[in-house]
Amino acid sequence: MILPNSTPSQIGDRIISKSAPPDDSAIREWIGAEAFGRWTELRTWIDEFYPGVFAPDWLYGGKNRGWSLRYKKTKAFTTLVPEYRRFSALVVMGGAEREKFEERRYVWRPQLVKLYDDAKTYIDGKWLTLAILSPDDLHDVTDLLAMKRPPLPRS
Repeated sequence: MILPNSTPSQIGDRIISKSAPPDDSAIREWIGAEAFGRWTELRTWIDEFYPGVFAPDWLYGGKNRGWSLRYKKTKAFTTLVPEYRRFSALVVMGGAEREKFEERRYVWRPQLVKLYDDAKTYIDGKWLTLAILSPDDLHDVTDLLAMKRPPLPRS
């Protein structure tokens, strides 16, 4: 149903059927129960720390990029990409965010620093795509997002 051909799915494959954005059950089936738990945890974290700020929208990027869930107000916050048996979060680091990252360079996990250093810098910033494979990866993403846009004060 998700892939239009009969080739077996491989880790990292995207949801490419353009008929409709995937719902929670399709996401869970595609990325797996463990990854879906982290997917839900990240979405809940965004809703909790940025209440009413974002209205996530599904984007279809064609047969190569498939579906992704974008969180954006005026600037991009993050985009979640469901992939076969995992998911990734895209975080664009503009100039201000790169300065903040560099100030904390030795606090970040070495894997994240390497990903940051290896990321190509475009006119709008560094595009970091982090595969969320563990609780540590999830923590890295929430730290990056909180650095990018401080959470709202809690009442």
